[in-house]
Amino acid sequence: MMRFDIITIFPQIFDSYLKESKIAKAQKNKIINIKIWNLRDFSKDKRKMVDDRPFGGGPGMVLKIEPIYRAVNFIKNKNKNKKQRVILFSPRGKELNLKVLKRLLKYDGLILICGRYEGVDERVSKYIADEEISIGNYILSGGELPALVLIEALSRLIPGFLGKYESLEYSRGSWPTYTRPAVFSPKKNIKWKVPEVLLSGNHQKIEEWRKKYLKKYE
Repeated sequence: MMRFDIITIFPQIFDSYLKESKIAKAQKNKIINIKIWNLRDFSKDKRKMVDDRPFGGGPGMVLKIEPIYRAVNFIKNKNKNKKQRVILFSPRGKELNLKVLKRLLKYDGLILICGRYEGVDERVSKYIADEEISIGNYILSGGELPALVLIEALSRLIPGFLGKYESLEYSRGSWPTYTRPAVFSPKKNIKWKVPEVLLSGNHQKIEEWRKKYLKKYE
C-alpha cells in the first residue's frame, strides 16, 4: 500500500477531491493511504504562526523551517520501517512526468510539502526535502494542487487502482478516442467522422493505429 502524507496549512482543500471517484475507492480498498497534516499543529507559537517576513525584505511571507522540520520528523518516526521520500513542490523543481512517477513507485511512502505565500524557507529544500517537483512552467498559489496531481498520476500506476490492465498501461491520453455517433454534422454539408479503422472491427489494425501514437511517449 502506497502512503501519501501531505503537509499543508489548508487541510480542508483536499476534502472533496479525496472523497470521490477512484481515489476514494482506492483508499477504501487499502491500495493507497492518504493522511493530511495541518502544519499549524507543529508550531510552538501560541498563535500557531507558521510564516514570517523574509530576511532582506521583499513582498509576502515565507513559511518557516521549524514547523516543517517537526512535521516531517513526526511523520518519518511514525513510519520508521517504511522507505520514504520527502518532496517539496516548487516551480523550479524537476517537472513531473511518467519517468519521475515510475521512479517514485519504488517508495513505500511520500511526504509531500505544500508551500504557500511567497515561498518556503530555502533550508527546507536544502536540508529536509529529498527533491523538488514541479507540475509545469507556471506559478500556483500553493502546493496543494500539485500534490493532488502527483497522487492521482502515481496511483494510476499502482496495480488494482484501475479496473483493467490496458488502462494501467495505455490510458494516458496518448491516442485519440471516439464514441457514437460515427458521423456528426454540426451544420449542413459538414461531417466530422470517426476514423474508418476504428469502425472496421479489425482489432489488429486498431492496435497498430493506436501504437503509432504511443511511440511519442516511449
